[in-house]
Amino acid sequence: MGFAAVAIAVRAGYHGAKWGASRKMGGGMADIWTMLALLLAIGGIAGVIAGLLGVGGGIILVPAFFYVFAHLGYGGAQLMQVCVATSLATIVLTSLRSLQAHHAKGAVDWGILRLWAVFVVVGAVGGVWLAGRVSSHALQLIFGALAGLAGLYLAFGRESWRLGAQLPRLPLGAGWPASLGFFSAMMGIGGGTFGVPILTLYSLPIHRAVATSAGLGVLIAVPAVIGFALLGVPDAPPYSIGAVNIPAFVAVVTATMITTPYGARLAHRMNAKPLKRVFALFITLVALNMLRKALLG
Repeated sequence: MGFAAVAIAVRAGYHGAKWGASRKMGGGMADIWTMLALLLAIGGIAGVIAGLLGVGGGIILVPAFFYVFAHLGYGGAQLMQVCVATSLATIVLTSLRSLQAHHAKGAVDWGILRLWAVFVVVGAVGGVWLAGRVSSHALQLIFGALAGLAGLYLAFGRESWRLGAQLPRLPLGAGWPASLGFFSAMMGIGGGTFGVPILTLYSLPIHRAVATSAGLGVLIAVPAVIGFALLGVPDAPPYSIGAVNIPAFVAVVTATMITTPYGARLAHRMNAKPLKRVFALFITLVALNMLRKALLG
């Protein structure tokens, strides 16, 4: 899938009649290519970071989409919903690819996925339902707060931390997968950001937690994308199906497929621990900036 595929997706988009309806600025084809260039760059960076640090791209993509679309003049009341939905669409493919690779190494705990599947899906559907009913500002606040917590955990979390020797039994333990699906769908992220900490806190080895979280990402993203595609967003950027922007999806998936292997190779050549701390600081600053924009405008 190359740049030609991006151009085809642009021409075949769902809202392809006109660019100008919801624009604050005009620019015609120049803006199309500007947007695609920015999105390809974002996808490339997200792919390298995902391969290098094992962190899902959604926590990078959502704020990046927000700033790109806002910069190009798309500031509708549900802009954050578009960013969240489009991020989740990319996660469907990246999580499936990751799950396949981990399964080939026998690292996926399918028992946990079978046990948690229904609760994760129900939580994801609930997250989409609420996300479609709150304002973009409210969703910015939610994303900023939860991303800030994720950044702090990345910075200060310890592998030795434990809540128990094994996952809580159902039905009392259903709260973890339901909450995981709910908040991940609302934030536009996959299973890794919250799934890996939860699973490792209950003594699952880190490599199995990472592998199993790829499956959680699929369970979160598929129902969430279907729900967001059915969501009516009148001010969505052009070429969107519901809240899912097709050019952004194709551009980012194209770039991440190319750059993620490079990030994985770098991970074997350098110490990722200090980089993870820097990334944690970056995510925390992004979260604080998102909160600032939501609260102060």
